[in-house]
Order: sequence, then structure tokens, then C-alpha cells
Amino acid sequence: MAKKITGFIKLTIPAQSATPAPPLGPALGQRGVNIMEFTKAFNAKTENIERGVPTPTIITVYGDKSFTFVTKTAPASYYLKKAANLKSGANHPGREVAATITMKQCREIAEMKMADLTANDLDAGALIIAGSARSMGFEVKD
Repeated sequence: MAKKITGFIKLTIPAQSATPAPPLGPALGQRGVNIMEFTKAFNAKTENIERGVPTPTIITVYGDKSFTFVTKTAPASYYLKKAANLKSGANHPGREVAATITMKQCREIAEMKMADLTANDLDAGALIIAGSARSMGFEVKD
């Protein structure tokens, strides 16, 4: 018989940097999850990712206090800011341009994020990333 799911926890945790400190510790502690076991498993799973990259994680908690988790790729905004060498996007998107990126860069980001995008192919994925760039105040060039 399958285990009974008691809940889901959605967090964005820096890769290789999970610690029992807030916000992770209290979120897991509320559900009765072994915090040290999770931090060790998470840090081991993300060791092939650059340290500190924000990693969206969905933790499934079961009735017997056990858990499983799935990690996603970093948000598109993280990759776009990294490609443009910026700390943040425009303060007033649509009225000011924070940076310029190319469709080639959008395509490279879409390749990295393809598993998490709802696009059918790479060209559609690049268009999704280009839309995210425009909403951050970036100009997209061909």
C-alpha cells in the first residue's frame, strides 16, 4: 500500500547550502521531517550544481514523517541576470532598459531549463525566456 501524503513544502534553497537555520528548519520541523537527514540528502543531490544557485525544491512529506524531494532548475530570472551581469532587472520595465541580451543567450538558457518549461521545442522555450527577459526590462535582440 502507498504511503499517505500529509503535505508538500515548496522552498527555494541555495544549492549545496541547505542548513537547519530558518527558513528551512522551521518549515521542515512543523511537519516533523528529520532536518539533518534532508539537508544532507539535498546537499548531496545538488553537489553538481554551482554553489549558491537558487534551487526550487518540492518536498513531499508522508504520514510516517519520511519525505521525498524533487529539485527544479533555477528561475529564468537568475540565468538572465547572470547573462547580463546585473544584480536586478529594471525598476520600471517597459519604460527603461536594464540590459540587452540576444536570442542566442535566450536559447542557451532555454536549453538549461527545458525540463521545467512547458514548451514543446527549443524555439518555443527560447521565446518563453525572451518574454521573461522583456518583463524584467531587458531588450532582446536577434
